[in-house]
Formats: sequence, structure tokens, C-alpha cells
Amino acid sequence: MLQVLPYLQQYKVNVKNEILAGLTTALALVPEVVAFALLAHISPLVGIGSAFIICLITSLFGGRPGMISGAAGSVAVVIVSLVVQHGVEYLFAAVALMGILQVAIGVLRFGKFIRLVPQPVVFGFVNGLALIIFMAQLEQFKVHDAGGAEHWLTGTPLLLMLGLVALTMAIVYFMPKLTKAVPASLTAIVVVSALVILGGLETKSVGDIASIAGGLPAFHLPQVPLEWHTLVIVFPYAVIMALVGLTESLLTLTVVDEMTDTRGRSNKDCVAQGLANITSGLFGGMGGCAMIGQTMVNLESRGRGRLSGVVAAVALALFVVAGSSLIEQLPLAALVGVMFMVVIGTFEWASLRILRRMPLTDVLVMALVTLVTAISQNLALAVLLGVVVSALAFAWENAKRIRARTYLDESGAKHYEIYGPLFFGSVQAFTEKFDVQADPAEVVIDFQDSRVADMSGIEALNKLTERYQRLGKTLHLRHLSPDCRQLLHNAAALIEVNIMEDPEYRVATDVS
Repeated sequence: MLQVLPYLQQYKVNVKNEILAGLTTALALVPEVVAFALLAHISPLVGIGSAFIICLITSLFGGRPGMISGAAGSVAVVIVSLVVQHGVEYLFAAVALMGILQVAIGVLRFGKFIRLVPQPVVFGFVNGLALIIFMAQLEQFKVHDAGGAEHWLTGTPLLLMLGLVALTMAIVYFMPKLTKAVPASLTAIVVVSALVILGGLETKSVGDIASIAGGLPAFHLPQVPLEWHTLVIVFPYAVIMALVGLTESLLTLTVVDEMTDTRGRSNKDCVAQGLANITSGLFGGMGGCAMIGQTMVNLESRGRGRLSGVVAAVALALFVVAGSSLIEQLPLAALVGVMFMVVIGTFEWASLRILRRMPLTDVLVMALVTLVTAISQNLALAVLLGVVVSALAFAWENAKRIRARTYLDESGAKHYEIYGPLFFGSVQAFTEKFDVQADPAEVVIDFQDSRVADMSGIEALNKLTERYQRLGKTLHLRHLSPDCRQLLHNAAALIEVNIMEDPEYRVATDVS
């Protein structure tokens, strides 16, 4: 313990805040993890055991202190068909393979590509997740009758549920204005739970979802045949799970970075998520990733370091081993109220206030990502669509910016001064600027304020050169930057152009 204190002091970790935040987060994890496990057609204990393993390993070794990972719904949605068609043993194998892929992505430093995600996509992702969290809580307002049919609460049970949710939200909202000595979410859960248990109020509890009594997960190699057919079955699921998990984790990392004004390490987090999923698969668990709802609970409870995540993981284990009877009595209304406040805190309300000042393309991208995330709950697909649409919009805007200024020099040669990038999107506009038939015998294209960006640009120069050569005219390229020269050099077998040397030309060094 004495060796740990200097570490905590060095990083300015408030031990009391970390412990209380971890306990609050653990309580918020239980109903979510149980619900996701049932969604995936597996035992709730498998979900809780997975959450314990994943939360513990990522908290200790992850690249973003304060971020909470567990058995997430985004992964649960993917694995439903695998479990139904092939059984849980194939799930365990897929989870372990998922972890291996994530470790490889981190080792190869592919996590840095999260930088390519535009801000409107991040806004849409966060808003979509807020809607998912909100809709998930609505399930707690449903009950099953004696025949097994599901219907909404009505009458007194509904009013009691709504009243307790409202009381929880009020405590979470107003308590920080009075004191911040104890996390408001934890206080709200304790107060409302005491009111229900001691007052004998009849309302839905955690135990109504499923029993969480049991033991800690044990080492368990997936019982699947070691043959090619097994890999054919599990590999597609492992790839999708790995990408979905890292997408949610890295975007959650980005959101936490913005909230805490710090910077996490994306590649390190990829490796940690992978190690956690490998361990989960080898201990009979489902896959997981960062959970933005529980992360927000942790942050709002002032959990900023690794200790809060470790406490949350240990608390989950204690709930299962020793405290299941008490945890199962917790009213769902208290946990729903906390998660409703998380929804309010997670949703990017600023994105609505700046809608009129945002470019129309960015507004459409944000709306697209929000809707796809909320409707399909496929986070990787939603983010991919957002990035693709943003990239196409960017290419279109840059394609319209290419222009040319012409003049004749003393020798009668015609010069085309090009402005804007020459790439696949601007090739047609670039080609239309040349009057090959009317141009003189010598033509110079000046790229001092432009650059050749890709193979489409090189091919455009190739075709333009051929058109001039067929008429017995010579085309020269001038002021090509070193990277453009390298592109042309690499394509020397495909294209022949005359590059004019200019000893006075210098390329500015890009300092990053």
C-alpha cells in the first residue's frame, strides 16, 4: 500500500473519489451487462464475468485512464446469430480471435487512424449512443404477464416507477450544488434503494431481470474442433467484433479526451482491449469494449484514474460472489434514473446549437451517423458511412477549387499556372482548361501552387502529353514538388513527360 501511494500522489488521484466512482460505476454496470448477456442468448453470469475481466485489464493497461470497458451491447448485437447457430463454445473462440486481431491492430499502430474521423461523425456517434442508452432504459418499463407476453407498465406501478426515476434524477442534478463530497449518482442509488427496500414498495428490481449469484469465471479453453471449418465460422464474426469494439472504444477515448482536456493513447488501448478479450474468451466470456454510458457515470462521479476502473471490476466480482442478494434488491428505477442523466450528459447539445453555423454537408453527416447508430446499433457501419460521406464531400469541394491562369512568354511559349490539387476528383476540370488545338508548339504547366496527388492525376498528365505530342507540340512540367516528382518517377513506365528543372524552386518543410 505504501508503494502505491506515491504513484497516486504523482498523478493527483483522489483515492476517495476513485473508490466511490468505481462503486457507482459497478452498480450502473450490472443491469446493462445482464441485459446485453440476455440479448446475446447467454447466461447473465457470463456477461458479468466478462465485464469483470475486461474492465480490470483495460483499467490496468489501457491507454485511457477513467474509461470503463465491459461486455458492451454493440458487440452483443453481433454475436447473437453465432450463439444461436453454433453455440457458446464458438463464441468463446471468436472472442479470443477478436482479441488477437485487436492486439495486432494496436501493435501495427493502426489506432492512429481514429484521427481520420471528422468531428461531425464524432457528434453523430455520441448522439446516436445517447439515443441507444435512452431506448435501452425503456425496456425496464415493461413486464411479462403469466403467459409470458410482454407489455408496458400501467397504473400505479408505472406512476411509482416514474416517481422513483424522477427522484433519482433530481438527486443527481441538485446534490452537486450542495456538496461534492460523495458522488451524486451513488447517493441517488442508495437513497432510492433505501426508500424502496425499507418502505416495502413494490417495483421492479435487478433480481427481476436475472439472478447474478455465482462464482468468478474459471479458465476454459473453447471446446471447438481445431480444424479449418471452425476458423471459417468464427473468423468473420471475430473481424466484425474487433472493428466494432475498437470503433466504440477509440471514439469513446476521443470523447473522454475532450471532456478531461487530456490525451489518451489509442494504440495502447487497442492492445489492452485485445488482451482483455483474449482473456475473456479463454475464461468463457463474451467480447466487450468501452462503454460510453458507464464511462460517463465514472467521469461524472469524478473518477479520472485507473483506480476507479479497478474498483468497478473488483466490485462486480464481489457482487457475484458475496453480495448478489443485496444487489438483486436494488430498484431498477434508481439505475434507470442515473442512466437518464447519463443520456442528458452524453448527448452533444452543442451540436444542435451550432447547426445553423455548420456547413450543410456536416449537418447531413451528423444526422446520418446519429440515425444509423440509433437504428441499426452497428457503430462500425455508422462511423464508416460518416467517414466515407465526409471524404466524398471533401473531395468534391476540392475538385471545384482547381483553376488555371495563362500567359505567353517572350519566346511564344504558353504557360498554364495551376492552382489547387490535381487528383481523381479534379481531373476532368483540369483537362478542360487546356486548348490543345490552339496552343503554340511549347506549353508549360506550372505546379508551384498545385500538386499531383494520385495516380488519376498522373494519368491525366499522360493523356494530356499524348494529345500535345500527336500535334507535334511539347509539354513541359515545372515547379513539381519532390513528392510529385517521385510519383512521376514511379510511373515512368507508363508516362513520359518533360520536367523543367528550376534551381530556385524550394519546397516548404512540413513541420508537424
